[in-house]
Amino acid sequence: MPARVDHDARRREIAEALWRVLARDGFGGLSLRTVAAEMGATTGLVTHYFGSRAELIDHALELLHARTDASLGEADVPLGRASLRTRLLAVLPTTGEAAELSRIWVGFWGLAIVDAGLSAREAARYERWRAWLRPHVAAGWPEADVETSVDLLTSSTHGLVVQALFDPDRFGPERLEALVDAQLARLGG
Repeated sequence: MPARVDHDARRREIAEALWRVLARDGFGGLSLRTVAAEMGATTGLVTHYFGSRAELIDHALELLHARTDASLGEADVPLGRASLRTRLLAVLPTTGEAAELSRIWVGFWGLAIVDAGLSAREAARYERWRAWLRPHVAAGWPEADVETSVDLLTSSTHGLVVQALFDPDRFGPERLEALVDAQLARLGG
């Protein structure tokens, strides 16, 4: 009688191996073979669950979204300045785990730029982000041009992510916090 396989547990094992490959090698190093090697398993085992690199990338995005959402905390928080500040700071690579998450996101952007489907998904993700920011900006800065403020916060925060990844000595946690505070102080004129 063949051994029973816990397929959910096996997918979790593959997901963890996938995450380790992404954290170490980025999307450029992601393949069915590298995930299998990371697990100490055969490529056939991985292809039983994911038939192609594209399926692995889709699963990686699911993991990335789940980990990002978890790092951002509850979406249902009081509107205004304090919760907006907390959410913006949560996006920044101020811890080892946050830096790993940011490196993987930045690596994904390279794929999304050249793949229309991934690009559309990333654009939709950014729209969800802006939709979350809008009521916080409107509540905290009633005099502000909400759309302009949201676009500036989005671009500056994600620009800080990139800068902190390339120059962590200059853009350490305290500096990132000060820059977010400076950006928020400029909202609404």
